Amino acid sequence: MTNFHSNIRKLYAFSFLQRMLFPMAIITLFWKDHIGLSLTQILLLQSIFSAATVLLEYPSGYISDRLGYRTALTIATVLGTAGWGFYTVANSFGDVLVAEILLGISLSFISGSDSALLFETLKEEKAEALYARCEGRINGFSQSGEAIGALFAGLMYASAPLLPFFLQVAVWVLAFSVVRTMKEPPRDTAIQTHSHLAEALRITRYAFVENRRLRATILLNTFLGIASFYPVWLIQPYMQQHGVPLGWFGPVWTGANLTVAIFALASHRFHSRLGDRNMILLFIIMILAGYFGLGLIGGVGGFLFYYLLTSMRGMRGPMFLNYTQVETPSANRASILSLQSLAFRVTFIVSGPLVGMLADKMGVQQAFHLLLYAFLVILPPLAILFLRNLRPEGETRA
Repeated sequence: MTNFHSNIRKLYAFSFLQRMLFPMAIITLFWKDHIGLSLTQILLLQSIFSAATVLLEYPSGYISDRLGYRTALTIATVLGTAGWGFYTVANSFGDVLVAEILLGISLSFISGSDSALLFETLKEEKAEALYARCEGRINGFSQSGEAIGALFAGLMYASAPLLPFFLQVAVWVLAFSVVRTMKEPPRDTAIQTHSHLAEALRITRYAFVENRRLRATILLNTFLGIASFYPVWLIQPYMQQHGVPLGWFGPVWTGANLTVAIFALASHRFHSRLGDRNMILLFIIMILAGYFGLGLIGGVGGFLFYYLLTSMRGMRGPMFLNYTQVETPSANRASILSLQSLAFRVTFIVSGPLVGMLADKMGVQQAFHLLLYAFLVILPPLAILFLRNLRPEGETRA
């Protein structure tokens, strides 16, 4: 019999390497100062990145279910290497756009495939109950990777702006070698309809129409995710406008990712002690408190309120992925996880440029201030809907 347990360790390593993003702590400054982009262009760029991801988000998940999770991750690492490689010769909006599209497609092939491979590996070992804990560890390793990558990013960027991008190419080559040693667990890959298009539509209908629990989970998870995602692209200009020294940018980014890692690792413990309702309430309080501090207090140390949002992000990930996995049939696991990511990406495509325009016209701090009221209106009804449809404790999907 084939031993699939090594997949878990390799997924930890892959998540660490995938998120060891040397450029991320200085990427907004690189776009602004090296390429010459405005904040509006930067948020537009990220919306296009999301659009590229969206175009293949669901198809890539469906392909992953049919051809295998390792195949999807292999494609992702090849495209990721090409995308970061293109950054080393980029000098215009168009060049950055090509790199971001390649990286967006790469992300779409990772999205759902890694979590599906983890769940199916645990299922093969009859250890599905450990999923939330292992997913938390994956998130912990991924954020630790990003934290390490960001630690000296500011200093590297100050000495040689392209150095973080060359290092990133080397990391993705190593990630490719890890993926090629993974093993594909046996599972059901049969489709229930007469064609792949009809099957894809059936899965979509199941996720957004037929399964009310899954629909409510995707909705709340999307907006909790969006709440922690806007500051990723706005926190650097926010710090710049408040006079935070450039040398702090790497450590600040490292701290943000370490909080995600720590709280992702502890997510299952918090959930076990607090329960569903208190966890959701805690998420909403952390989001509102974070935006309150960023928007109304500010100052050189105002960025510390960002850590409330990164802490929430860490706890939310494993918990909501577990909810989704419970509601998902084995044959369509990557497809539905990709649909969940698709909902997030579409939401950002619609709202991201508007938030960027708001930050350009009114300032980043005022943008955070107004977002506080937006989330105060949006999150409570979605939380109530989610909790009303939550599966009773101990009940499993039929």
